[in-house]
Amino acid sequence: MATIETRRSADGTTGYRAKVRLKGFPSQSATFERKTDAKEWAKQTEASIREGRYFKTAEAKKHTVSDLIDRYLREIEKKNYKRFVDVKKLLNWWRGELGPYLLSDLTRALIIERRDKLLSSRARGIGQRSPATVNRYMLALGHALTIAANEWEWIHENPMRKISNLPEPRGRIRCLSDEERERLLEACKASTNPYLHTLVVLALSTGARYGELVKLRWNDIDWDRKVITLHDTKNKERRLLPLMHYALELMETHHKARILASDLVFPSPSNLMRPWNSRTSWVSVL
Repeated sequence: MATIETRRSADGTTGYRAKVRLKGFPSQSATFERKTDAKEWAKQTEASIREGRYFKTAEAKKHTVSDLIDRYLREIEKKNYKRFVDVKKLLNWWRGELGPYLLSDLTRALIIERRDKLLSSRARGIGQRSPATVNRYMLALGHALTIAANEWEWIHENPMRKISNLPEPRGRIRCLSDEERERLLEACKASTNPYLHTLVVLALSTGARYGELVKLRWNDIDWDRKVITLHDTKNKERRLLPLMHYALELMETHHKARILASDLVFPSPSNLMRPWNSRTSWVSVL
């Protein structure tokens, strides 16, 4: 139930303190200059508490988008390090755009405005982002907000729930001619990236995705059977790749000169525990 108390301050002004008490919930109170405002607040607050909306709204006024990102990244780092690595970059972009905003002030219009900014901006070394890439950024923030609503009760509902994905064009099938393939491989050989040529030959030979190849570890390769086992695939199913001909020769040479401090086949020079990011090098040879 709600009660309204008249309060007088030391300077003689009158205020009205509204208090809402409901069994099973902590009491809530606020002070107003006008009695009608106190009554309206008490009425709305009592209704919100009964409907289960009030405390989520209060939590949304305590936490910023940066708070959301920090907690979400901490939790997925413990559960799924691969996802943590993939999502951290995406969410840090949102942090730069919306970090100081309270979750209570995060609206669909605000998110769409930043989405359109992301779509029209150019990424260093890559160019303008595709709708598919922007959808990945949206998916990362949307999942964090869903967890905040469903598990942490920081917000009443996910403001992205009614935002549609950007339409993605259908991919086209394009096969390289023999001349194009030779020019591509020559450009990869000339690249400053020491892994690029081997990666591209391996991709052409096996049909594996870039993300699957850069995460390879030496124990994924059976040299006797000449087979690569992919454990971390897009469809979550283990897959075997034949290692033959020129690709096999390159991998044997690469194995002899491997970095012993890392079990990754293509480790980053700045962090031997993480794969080399060859995307910028790849774009430069196209």
